[in-house]
Amino acid sequence: MEINREERDGIGIIAPVGRVDSNTARDLEAVLLPAFDGGGKVIVDFSRLTYISSAGLRVLLMAAKQSKAKGAALALAGMSPAVKEVFTISGFAKLFKIYPDAEAAASDLRG
Repeated sequence: MEINREERDGIGIIAPVGRVDSNTARDLEAVLLPAFDGGGKVIVDFSRLTYISSAGLRVLLMAAKQSKAKGAALALAGMSPAVKEVFTISGFAKLFKIYPDAEAAASDLRG
């Protein structure tokens, strides 16, 4: 798995590429959790993610707790139908703000 990082207009965008599973979840955790240290806004862009396992969901749950503790905004964006189905079935879709793409998420976070 590859993880792309960038900042646009003060919003951190973290984009995992490929699969987030038990072998790669720690890599995502190492990049995602520190992104909240500044109390800013973070978007996780899933547009190039093909699969997420329960290990990946655990990292996102940790990120949600971290964002709340630090007073930082967290949004998820660009989920494929397969990834979105995992979030829906697991009930995680109710825990996050999910947007069709990173631009829609950024627009809302700026607003």
